[in-house]
Amino acid sequence: MRDSMTTDVHLALDLVLTVRHDGDGGVVDDLAEPGGLTGWVRAHPEVLAGAERYVADVDGLAGVRDLRTAVRTLFAHAVRPAEPSPADAARLLPLPEALRRLNDAARTPTVPVLEWPDGHGPVVRRRPVPDGGPDLTAVLAQAAIAFLAGPDRERLRACHAPRCVRYFLKEHPRQEWCKPSCGNRARVARHHERRRRSG
Repeated sequence: MRDSMTTDVHLALDLVLTVRHDGDGGVVDDLAEPGGLTGWVRAHPEVLAGAERYVADVDGLAGVRDLRTAVRTLFAHAVRPAEPSPADAARLLPLPEALRRLNDAARTPTVPVLEWPDGHGPVVRRRPVPDGGPDLTAVLAQAAIAFLAGPDRERLRACHAPRCVRYFLKEHPRQEWCKPSCGNRARVARHHERRRRSG
């Protein structure tokens, strides 16, 4: 299970990165079908207890995809005034709708629990309903909220290399792209554009 801010950051980014370029100018959705979500959850055992046994259904997939759309909209908002990922430019939700979807998905039923530490008075705390914890969509939404409200949000960028649709965390001041291969593609594209203009 998740237990740290670092996990929240990676989980939120990994969810968003299930939309990626296919290398030929198109976009691939790793969550296009329930089997894609099943594989994604099993590859991320920190998401849920029993992730190795998780099997997605159509409703669960729809919930995660709706959440991902909201999170990608909020990532696009977070990188402003820079441009969002090209995959999002025409598909962004209105900000209030994205926030509503994220917050609704993050809800987890809780129950009051009485604690009475030695030397202190009784305290009521809320804990998740004891049925195995929150569902997948709630876990992912809570990770996205923790990331968006945390300090790493300031390092979030959209990669604008040709054909890339990824978001990434800027690791050093000169970093402009999500990975070296995107930097190479961007330099080659700029070189070709300069030659075209001068020729």
